[in-house]
Amino acid sequence: MIKDIKLAVLIDGDNIPSKYIKEMMEEITKYGTPTIKRIYGDWTKPHLSKWKNILLENAITPIQQYGYTTGKNATDSAMIIDAMDILYSQKVDGFCLVSSDSDFTKLATRLREAGLIVYGIGEEKTPNPFIVACDKFIYLEILDTEEDITENGKVKHKKANIATITPKVVRFLRNSVEAAADEDGWAFMGDVGSLILKKKPNFDSRNFGFEKLTPLFTSLNLFEIEQRERSKSSGRFKLIYVRNKNKK
Repeated sequence: MIKDIKLAVLIDGDNIPSKYIKEMMEEITKYGTPTIKRIYGDWTKPHLSKWKNILLENAITPIQQYGYTTGKNATDSAMIIDAMDILYSQKVDGFCLVSSDSDFTKLATRLREAGLIVYGIGEEKTPNPFIVACDKFIYLEILDTEEDITENGKVKHKKANIATITPKVVRFLRNSVEAAADEDGWAFMGDVGSLILKKKPNFDSRNFGFEKLTPLFTSLNLFEIEQRERSKSSGRFKLIYVRNKNKK
């Protein structure tokens, strides 16, 4: 379900490959409506010329920023200044900061201090300080798609960028369930997911090859999964609960 919040999407054009933009913009719409979309870079440089058609297709406004001083990233400064202007304008409810650069760590922290939600989007090489400064951090690699040509036409599927579920990951999941559980050990999956993101903003079931959190838990055979029906004026609906299985 799409959240009814307005988002400002600010993209570090010097730091993000253009091939990810289409899937990235589709991902952002899951969290809100991108009402401001800007990308920053020195558009006089030849290596940024491939962005032209992509920006037109996605209605992203390019912001020209010349590199005045060698060794200094003027693009970062322009993004930070614009972000603060947008913050004080009170036109949005949250930000999507698209970069793999840790220079935006302080900006993400400041925006959250102001009560706005911050989504970070970048490559897996992104330094941890920027990741943990965001409410949620999404790796671009899990959004990447490739096409296979079949007899029926083109079929898109996700590339194989699958992380291994290590014992450390399993302990993290079990501890999160235990922390969110009631006295009988059952925890609402929505509460578990929220707690996981508070602990690790870059945790995403898609990193491990699962579109949702419930299939990830189910695959491990270490948890009990239960569906419970609830009723309200609009009809009946199901809630997913999870409980740690006792270790043998």
